[in-house]
Amino acid sequence: MRVRLPAFLALLAGLISPAISVAQVAPRAQPSSVPQLVSLTAAELHGVVVDDHAQPLAGVVISALGGTSAFAVSDRNGHFVLHDLPAGPYLVRAHLQGYTPARARIVQVTTSPHDISIALTKVNGKSEPPQVLQAGIGAADEQADDESTASDSDTEDHSELAWRLRHLRRSVLKDVNTAVLPGDNDTSFMEGSLAALAKAVGSPVRFASDFISDLPVNGQINLLTTMSFDRPQNLFSLQNGLPSSIAFVALTAPTTTGKWDVRGGATQGDLSSWIVAGSYSWQPTGSSHSYHAGMSYAMQRYFGGNADALAAMSDRRNAGEMFAFDRWTLNPRLDVTYGARYARYDYLAHETLFSPKASVTVAPFSDGSLRLRGTLSHREVAPGAEEFLLPSVGMWSPPGRTFSPASSRFGFRPEQINHVEIAAEQPIGSAVVLGVRAFRQQVDDQLVTLFGVSLPDTAGANLGHYYVGNAGDVDARGWGVSVSRDVTQGIHASVDYTQSNAQWLRPSAGTASVALVSPSVIRRQFEQLRDLTTSIESEVPGTDTHVFVIYKINSGFTRPDATGLRPQFGSRFDVEVSQALPFLNFSSAQWEMIVAVRNLFHEDLLDASVYDELQVVRPPKHVVGGVTVRF
Repeated sequence: MRVRLPAFLALLAGLISPAISVAQVAPRAQPSSVPQLVSLTAAELHGVVVDDHAQPLAGVVISALGGTSAFAVSDRNGHFVLHDLPAGPYLVRAHLQGYTPARARIVQVTTSPHDISIALTKVNGKSEPPQVLQAGIGAADEQADDESTASDSDTEDHSELAWRLRHLRRSVLKDVNTAVLPGDNDTSFMEGSLAALAKAVGSPVRFASDFISDLPVNGQINLLTTMSFDRPQNLFSLQNGLPSSIAFVALTAPTTTGKWDVRGGATQGDLSSWIVAGSYSWQPTGSSHSYHAGMSYAMQRYFGGNADALAAMSDRRNAGEMFAFDRWTLNPRLDVTYGARYARYDYLAHETLFSPKASVTVAPFSDGSLRLRGTLSHREVAPGAEEFLLPSVGMWSPPGRTFSPASSRFGFRPEQINHVEIAAEQPIGSAVVLGVRAFRQQVDDQLVTLFGVSLPDTAGANLGHYYVGNAGDVDARGWGVSVSRDVTQGIHASVDYTQSNAQWLRPSAGTASVALVSPSVIRRQFEQLRDLTTSIESEVPGTDTHVFVIYKINSGFTRPDATGLRPQFGSRFDVEVSQALPFLNFSSAQWEMIVAVRNLFHEDLLDASVYDELQVVRPPKHVVGGVTVRF
């Protein structure tokens, strides 16, 4: 690493000091769907909460789950605002103790202002929730009265489902209050005992059920199947192994001053892996200070027969990460954010990685339309980190692949990136946002990922196994311009063009092994890269179909074979289609069917090296399908 910590801190101080004198910034926006695109403007969702008499309700917790998760608490006039929402569909819910939760609904959020109204109804006209009797624990006389008058009730449900439920064979739980025991003539003692038991445990059971039903938790459950293929005909063969199953759960629980996020997933196949992550965001209303902290832990274990994978994973691989970021809004037009990530990968010679980052955002004009941001970061990336990290947004779909070093002599070497960037963003009209940026990167031990190759003294890689090596050190500087807009109602598109000029300084240890099978990983000393990345996010009206597409074109992709010495023009893509299944919805849960295909290898493009995706050789197509339940 050529930039040491003292120099890093000095540069950070120099970056922050001039900005403080300028004045103030609006809150920092969340990353967009394409993190590579500069995005300083985020959407907001405004609304009001009222009761069944159209009176405003204060203290209602409103949450939104979609591209990110956010929450707000209504004020005395029932008004609320959800900040920092990337454009897209969100599942919006409202909760207040003593009121029936409003039915969750999908709201399409765009950069244009959006207002909604939510109505809550008091439970039985009073604050106390009703007793739970159908489960079989409760007062026997109350249940008997309910059953005796059920047929006379004008509000009885006469649907086929309700009729079948009423005529089911009585279960042990349903008969618990009658206390009829075979062969026992005197049931008075047992009836008294069961009555005492109901009195003893009835309140805790009701309290637990009420607590769970009243808990304002948003989340999603993904049940998915995934596999990789190089050519379409591979989908109908077992050459690349059997599909693997994925289970992923995400929960968000807002509090009065912040929110808890918990995510976990597991996949099963030749390679079994699991990950669990949790974070807490402290964001009190009206405060100028907030922070975000959390941690994650992941593990892989291999049960297949690839010799290189078994040699590299003699037992299992473990990876853990902790992070904390602090944000200060010094005044309405100045915002400072700083923090760091600390990670540990047990398969590295030096197992710990440290990645600090700081940014300053300034709104030089009083209307806040123009925003300027300066970012300074040092990032350390472990080889194969994509197998252990959760994406910043969206679902986790682990590819279920193993990896080993391209050179057994030199092993794994992490990549180190020093990144400095200045960006500006200006809204034009009500639907267009124009952004520009300039950056410089210093990269040590640029990573190279190789699929479908046979290195000397190796068993050869298939779609389920790849090799990781290093290409060398490179300095890159460049600029970019982006345009994003709401094309029509429900369609948001963005285009980002980036031009970079790179100078390669020296090769890394073990580069020669990689160059034997892919000579174009060794670049010319001076090279110019041109990149065009587009994204389209669309909500098809009337069909509840959501389509998300990323398409990346670049002039510097590494050639997939040894026939050429120069990089080539190429493209990568990521397509995801989700279809709502309203006929499966129940209570506040929303069902969706998901199909996604991609050969874009890296999940997160934020603060990445300009060569990270370019130095991935022959990435296979990765297909994911299944269902998602949002609640």
